[in-house]
Amino acid sequence: MAAPPDPGARSGRPASPPRPGLLPPRITRRAAIGACAGAAGGLVLGATLPQGWAAVALGVAVGACFAAAVRPTRAAHLDTTVSAAALGVPAWALFSVILLPLLAGEEPQWTAEGMRGVFPALAGWLVYGIATGFLVQALSDLVARLVGPEPEAERPARPEPTRVVIVGGGFAGVATAAELERLSGPDPAIQITLVSDTNALLFTPMLAEVAASSLEATHISTPLRTTLRRTAVVRGRVAALDLDRREVAVATEGASDAAPREPVRIGYDHLVLALGSVSNYFGADRIAAVAFDFKALGDAIGIRNHVIDLFERAESERDPARRRELLTFVIAGGGFAGVELAGGLNDFARGMLAYYPAIAASELQVVLVHSRERILPELSERLAAYALERMRSRGVTFRLGTRVKDARPGAVVLDPPDELPTRTLVWTAGTAPSPLVRELPVECDKRGAVVVDATLAVPGRTGVWALGDCALVPDLRTGKTCPPTAQFALRQARRLARNIRGAMRGEAPEPFRFDALGALCVIGHQTACAEIRGLRFSGLFA
Repeated sequence: MAAPPDPGARSGRPASPPRPGLLPPRITRRAAIGACAGAAGGLVLGATLPQGWAAVALGVAVGACFAAAVRPTRAAHLDTTVSAAALGVPAWALFSVILLPLLAGEEPQWTAEGMRGVFPALAGWLVYGIATGFLVQALSDLVARLVGPEPEAERPARPEPTRVVIVGGGFAGVATAAELERLSGPDPAIQITLVSDTNALLFTPMLAEVAASSLEATHISTPLRTTLRRTAVVRGRVAALDLDRREVAVATEGASDAAPREPVRIGYDHLVLALGSVSNYFGADRIAAVAFDFKALGDAIGIRNHVIDLFERAESERDPARRRELLTFVIAGGGFAGVELAGGLNDFARGMLAYYPAIAASELQVVLVHSRERILPELSERLAAYALERMRSRGVTFRLGTRVKDARPGAVVLDPPDELPTRTLVWTAGTAPSPLVRELPVECDKRGAVVVDATLAVPGRTGVWALGDCALVPDLRTGKTCPPTAQFALRQARRLARNIRGAMRGEAPEPFRFDALGALCVIGHQTACAEIRGLRFSGLFA
């Protein structure tokens, strides 16, 4: 037999789906059971309320609403009965005390005398609730046994969430994740993943204070998992970025594993490159082998412990040349990091002299080597000169217009030619974007930073964004590029999060604009230089 023709096919349009009822079948089924149970319990109301058969109809309506709202669990007679009995008190107050007297043209029974008049109805409502609850449960079990369990509610299929993967746990990466969390709230349409090689956000501007022992490590680090509530934090090293397959490979290691695990591959719809920077030794491998980095918390703690160890060794050293070598500390680089570290280490070391009476103050030497003719090029010349004089008066030695040419254990070679005997060289003279960026098939500048447009998007790569130290971000206010500072990274993160959220909604991204607030530099001994919105000040107030 041929199938009947489809009316939708005859008209050239797809057949319309059947119209659903006013209520889902499971609600209709529960309401019918509740109406039957309420009718039986309503006989009690009819005997206790003066309204008679109207009270029975009220019992049917209340029973239907109760059963529709409460999904009974099989054989849970006690729970359902108690729930319905508890409903009797508010039902008595609503109907017997307020509504029914109003319908009869009387005042609500609020007075003591009125309450005594409707008090017998309270017993009726309680008995009604017990009977209705018991019957609802019994009839539900009977219908389930005869007809089958009630149909489950049809839940609409959720679309796949938009996957945002952020690589880098510094200021830029964490601030992007935090802003995305704030913008999206509990929206399940977005899934945020942060890949970081550490489990805490480090406040790097205060690394010098940790190296100088004026702050503890816990004072400048915040656990990522307490900062980010909705973001999935994956601790590991980024092994590879496949922009064609839209995957991030993360190398993780278990505490008990003898060999590294296979990289975990994480797919993405939007990729945020916030890989930061590393120390740049400009190809001087021998310097890199001897010098301390100054980028991570472990570096600052290692420098502090190293200084303390050298004081211990110098205390018992009798050879003057060896003592001079142990007590000479060289910092390469006259920017913020180098100046703050030199000032902090100088205060720390001179404060330790009180505990090492065999060491004279004249034997201690903190040397800052800088290739330019003045320190702190980020600040005005007047503030830089102030910082130089104050630090010099406290014992810091400056070698300006000088480069670190080479280094070996026990000595640093300078250019113009000179040699400093030392066991301590800290490198702050240069940084470069993460080397992982150079391996990507995207445009980079000569330093290796990813070239992005004003919206922080990587040209030619849909859904790929970059910010912070690893990106070359144009500054629309000055026509130059944004400096690699936390101040700019935080604002870039906010704009980038808004652009990603807008891209999910089909909106056009907006360009990044920010006017720098200023700069601060602590030079030791409760003294600093500040330049904020054109205002320059220094000393204790700064």
